Amino acid sequence: MNKRMGVSVFLLGCFLISGLCLYAQQAVDIEQVIAEVGGQKLTLGDLQQQQGGKLLQAKYQYYMNQRKALDQLINDKLIEIEAKNRRLSSDELLNTVVYKDLKDPTEDQLQVYYEGMESSEAYEAIHDRVLEHIRALRREKARTAYVTQLRSNASVQVLLAPPFAEVDLKDAYASGAKNRPVTLVEFADYECPYCQKITPELKKLEKEYGDQLAVVYKDFPLPMHHTSQKAAEAARCAGEQGKFWEYHDVLFYSKQLQVADLKADARVLKLDGDRFDKCLDDGAESAPVKKSLEEAEKLGLTGTPSFFVNGHFFSGAADYTVLKEMVDLQLASLPRPSRTELSRTGPDGTRASSVSAASKRD
Repeated sequence: MNKRMGVSVFLLGCFLISGLCLYAQQAVDIEQVIAEVGGQKLTLGDLQQQQGGKLLQAKYQYYMNQRKALDQLINDKLIEIEAKNRRLSSDELLNTVVYKDLKDPTEDQLQVYYEGMESSEAYEAIHDRVLEHIRALRREKARTAYVTQLRSNASVQVLLAPPFAEVDLKDAYASGAKNRPVTLVEFADYECPYCQKITPELKKLEKEYGDQLAVVYKDFPLPMHHTSQKAAEAARCAGEQGKFWEYHDVLFYSKQLQVADLKADARVLKLDGDRFDKCLDDGAESAPVKKSLEEAEKLGLTGTPSFFVNGHFFSGAADYTVLKEMVDLQLASLPRPSRTELSRTGPDGTRASSVSAASKRD
């Protein structure tokens, strides 16, 4: 294998897969008239503004299908480039390099596989089909491993972005100055195990990107998590004393979210205990938490964590690699502003200034 593939693969899905261009055009042409009611015209922009939440998940599923097809296209292109470098066809490369050491299963292995199938057909009748099936599985495994190596030695930049939605950041706490080139918004729930798991990855991301990235936290307490609402209020009560992020980190680390635990954490962080208790007991921060929850529901979010990077939505089993890819995509497409002062910020404009709509459609 060529150890240093001197090649870059730049792929934008809608230019490579013909069926995707229509979607891209519709996403841009917000003035397109799509209905008339009593002589009044309704545009695509009206639909997105008033019913966007109902469409976001469908758009995201479409995007995931696009990514799956695009990844396959990238893999095929990498095979094609490597084959050309070796003066071979793609099939010749696969057969003489990738598959050359593959061996057929033994008869005993075939018999064991057949028994696991619980088939009503006799072993002899399906022997050849079972053999070819296992051969195909082994070839696919070998091809995947080979392509993984090719990707690690090539420059692959995916430019296909997830769907976009406007997110209200007025009352949100942000780690980073508001004019940073990339804003990553997390809708999360303090009781959610996936949110707890991703938190160290977000910290790692912040450390790597420094003043290029602002991370914003939005409350999305799920109804099945009975302690998450009060935990969200408690974090904001701590924010009123300038320690939102310290308290936020403690909640995800300790995972102790009963009211008594919330009050104990305030003492550990040396907050004014009486002031904190009154804030929590009176539900002083319940309104902004509810507002954030209602926005999540309006956006059509169905689980936590859910992310928006400069307004581009993605969710599911996100990890550091996925987060980094989304940040890199935005950095590649946006102009970089002057360096700004690093700070932990929040919604009061001084110790905790808000992140406004710095997230713009690319």
